[in-house]
Amino acid sequence: MSDFKLRVFLLLVFVAAVRSDSLHKATVYWDPDSKTVLLKDGVLDEKGDAYGFYNDSFSETGWGVLEIRAGYGQTPRPDDKTFFLAGYLEGFLTARQMVDHYTNMYPQLITKPNILQAVKTFMTKQSAWSRQQVKLNKTTDPLWAHTGFILAQLDGLQAGVAEWAKRSGGKALSRFEVQFLNTVGDLLDLIQMLVPETKPSLRGYKQPPMGHCSALIKMLPGYENLLFAHSSWYVYAATMRIFKHWDFKVQEPHTATGKMSFSSYPGFLVSLDDFYLLGSGLMMTQTTNNVFNQSLYEAVTPSSLFAWQRVRLANALAHSGEEWAKIFSRFNSGTYNNQYMVVDVSKVSLGSRLDDGALTIVEQIPGLVEYSDQTEALRFGYWPSYNVPFHQRIYTLSGYEEMWMEYGEDFSYQLCPRAKIFRRDQASVTDLPSLKHVMRYNDYKKDPYSKGDPCNSICCRGDLRKSNPIPEGCYDTKVTDLSMAKQFMSEALNGPSTEGDLPPFTWDAFNSTMHQGLPRLYNYTFVTMHPVLFAP
Repeated sequence: MSDFKLRVFLLLVFVAAVRSDSLHKATVYWDPDSKTVLLKDGVLDEKGDAYGFYNDSFSETGWGVLEIRAGYGQTPRPDDKTFFLAGYLEGFLTARQMVDHYTNMYPQLITKPNILQAVKTFMTKQSAWSRQQVKLNKTTDPLWAHTGFILAQLDGLQAGVAEWAKRSGGKALSRFEVQFLNTVGDLLDLIQMLVPETKPSLRGYKQPPMGHCSALIKMLPGYENLLFAHSSWYVYAATMRIFKHWDFKVQEPHTATGKMSFSSYPGFLVSLDDFYLLGSGLMMTQTTNNVFNQSLYEAVTPSSLFAWQRVRLANALAHSGEEWAKIFSRFNSGTYNNQYMVVDVSKVSLGSRLDDGALTIVEQIPGLVEYSDQTEALRFGYWPSYNVPFHQRIYTLSGYEEMWMEYGEDFSYQLCPRAKIFRRDQASVTDLPSLKHVMRYNDYKKDPYSKGDPCNSICCRGDLRKSNPIPEGCYDTKVTDLSMAKQFMSEALNGPSTEGDLPPFTWDAFNSTMHQGLPRLYNYTFVTMHPVLFAP
């Protein structure tokens, strides 16, 4: 039995153990003469230009699983065609989930008619600018060559949905709707810039919103293992989850990798969380930092690359954390302003040493990206992340000092509730089970650092607040360790925390919030994620 047939056999055995009708396979081929795509539904053909499957296990496990290989067909194709076909296949396989996710996310972000028009105008200008830059610079600058590949994949995604709609009678998505999905993270800042609050709460500084995400990177005391984890915070309407494994054969000579595994969502060509295991030997995650200083948004322009695009470019082209930071810094949009944590596996020798460059911290605000090597912190045990900037310049310019003076230590890097909880509890992390416990932790009724607030914890439950409960907070966790990451393996759980005897979240009390295609009750457990069609 060939290696490919063996993997397909193992895939079918795995899926049959879950549910026999959940697997949707397909292969796409490019016809250069007619310049058209031929799609064979229900077929996995390693000779095709792109092939893969979507395992619709969402209702059973909380996660769908998508795996795509592209560029390995009998006839070599240009890279932009490989990416277009990979996008086409993903759009076709996950179109129904994309429609559901768009339906749920649109009302979360576009709350007024003037917001929609402002967003459409900005996105149209940004798309036109980026495509023009690709035409002008793709032969001389790898960044623009790869930007072209990403845009081709985006175009393919829309075309794949259209093919699904034609065959099924379902709803196609417009270019704006597909762009909207991929720009969800950037829109968190972009909308505030385009349609600012009429009365900022504090001398031009906006009212503090909910934080987004918790992360922990832990080196065990004897360097026995490196543990890596992330818990997403956002609206529960965003819990339509897909874990993706991509293996793209890229011919462009500056490419570091076309292979990655990452947590994601329908229609997203990016993680958003972010949680990536890359074929280059890098691991990356992030938590979001707020921009309270509204004057910084003056630096935002459509003549830039969105954060989701720059993450993709850095992932594709970087061989080290420093290189990742430098690539990500180019054409900074100033939208989706995060703290990124990049681990370079090649700098980690378990039981022996951590070389400089093992951990690079990258932070962005409009007009500035700052990064530094923080391996020394990891040598002494751990790196936590919780929506407060680490770099002093980013912290100050963002307006966190003003927020600290006005609202207290919630905006202190050293003394916010999650900083205290991580400092206290990280010592208990010795393996994956204890890592999971800390990343799902919420004992707000008893923990003195939580002060009775279910969002002053590692895994927030905004729906349990006594005053103004809303369906938002911490809704997933992903964990891995060094040996698993090298095999593109991780474990992931979808749903708000039930630690400390917290009740599972149900939509029963929040039916006015759009949640099409989502489960009524969230009581899932961790699922192992591991690609089947490609090997490390």
